[in-house]
Amino acid sequence: MRLGASLETGSEDPEEIARTYAIAGYSAAVCPPLWLEQRERIRAIREAFHRHDVVLAEVGVWNNMLHPDPDHRTANVEANIHALALADEVGALCCVNIAGSFHPARWDAPHPRNLSEEAFELTVQNVRRIVDSVMPKRARYTLETMPWMIPDSADSYLRLIEAVDRPMFGVHLDPVNLINCPSRYYDNAGFLRECFAKLGPWIVSCHGKDILLREQLTVHLDEVRPGLGALNYNVFLHELSRLRGDVPLILEHLPPEEYPAARDYVVGVATQAGLSFHTPRGAA
Repeated sequence: MRLGASLETGSEDPEEIARTYAIAGYSAAVCPPLWLEQRERIRAIREAFHRHDVVLAEVGVWNNMLHPDPDHRTANVEANIHALALADEVGALCCVNIAGSFHPARWDAPHPRNLSEEAFELTVQNVRRIVDSVMPKRARYTLETMPWMIPDSADSYLRLIEAVDRPMFGVHLDPVNLINCPSRYYDNAGFLRECFAKLGPWIVSCHGKDILLREQLTVHLDEVRPGLGALNYNVFLHELSRLRGDVPLILEHLPPEEYPAARDYVVGVATQAGLSFHTPRGAA
């Protein structure tokens, strides 16, 4: 397995950025800001991360491919085509986005139509267009699992994979995003096993977070730092370790000062379970 993060390095130098990840003990990373037209910078980033044995896990897009305005929607899909081509060029494992939302103001908000057949069909069309436009040789295109949009379960993702029917369409698993009710929360170990059993062959990258059910009505589920919630990391890491290749686990959504504690917790669980993460060259 590879453990990674999305770090703010304070540098534009590819060598310095890659070295920062390696020194911190991360063998995977989120791709730094980059454009497809920056050919020399793409080469420099690819070579620097390879030199430090840090895998570029993902190129994130983070826009709304179900935007209610057709022109915005088209432009956002085009941005995904650009990002997938970039991921393929820089050597990232995947390009990742969310399916999108029909909400008129927020790109990732809940909306009554987000889980509709209309949303499903539009998402299939969007993914096919992105993959067919790029025809990537290495990088997969993926959609991050989400609590209130497609795909919101392992079965939802399987249906999407079958409908898209493209070998370069993969799975980006964020199990915390899928825990959207008390039953999944309390049996998250079983839920994790279900996700890996059904989606394992397609999983390209994972996000590492934690979740906490608050004791107040109605239902309040909060994302928290790994180790401060109820996610069964023992099961999570055991299932992750069984996947083919060193699939990255990327820590995210934390203030810079909290990443070391999150990393230490996840590494500690792995060590107690007899598992290990890949060590990059130059790790402290």
